Amino acid sequence: MRVLVAGANGQVGKHIVRILAEEGHEVRAMIRSEDQAPTLRDLGAEPIVADLEKDVTHTAEGCDAVIFSAGGGPGSGAEKKETIDRGGAEKLVEAAREHGARRYIMVSAMGAADPESGPEAMQPYLLAKARADQTLAESGLDYTIIRPGSLTDENGTGMVEAAPSLGKRGEIPREDTARIIVAALERENTFGKTFEVLSGDTRIEEAIDRL
Repeated sequence: MRVLVAGANGQVGKHIVRILAEEGHEVRAMIRSEDQAPTLRDLGAEPIVADLEKDVTHTAEGCDAVIFSAGGGPGSGAEKKETIDRGGAEKLVEAAREHGARRYIMVSAMGAADPESGPEAMQPYLLAKARADQTLAESGLDYTIIRPGSLTDENGTGMVEAAPSLGKRGEIPREDTARIIVAALERENTFGKTFEVLSGDTRIEEAIDRL
């Protein structure tokens, strides 16, 4: 499968790119600067420079799937949350539809189901995520929305807990987040579904099969 990864140079994005390449997928890595290209090539991807705040329609050409793992970043203000986390994701929904990339995986966030219940400082981010998720859900694409808990830099264990609603907060390593994204890519039982994921006691493949 030929997969476009938005946010490929991010901490989760690099794991996604590496795992996709290891599993034999063709990876197109969207990056903001040519300076980032050598790192992505080393991970097995074909870099493409594009700005999510501008026209990105061309990036999905020839692709079978899109994984959106981009974001304005923790230090960005509400405006960036709207233009990147919401606007960028929505632009790629349209790009996927235009170029026939039927599969779209959104890396969302735990709390996006009810943004107003989150901490005040997080609400612009959660609201942007929620709106992007809704646009994707109404797009007609074969979508999956994945909402991880707080991301950590610990080594992945391959063990998670996943459900439409877990009813609690928690953490998950970025590597395990990337692994569940890649594992969901070709599993049709995840099409049209939204689920939360945290570290747990179930192998990733088994956790996905139970959804």
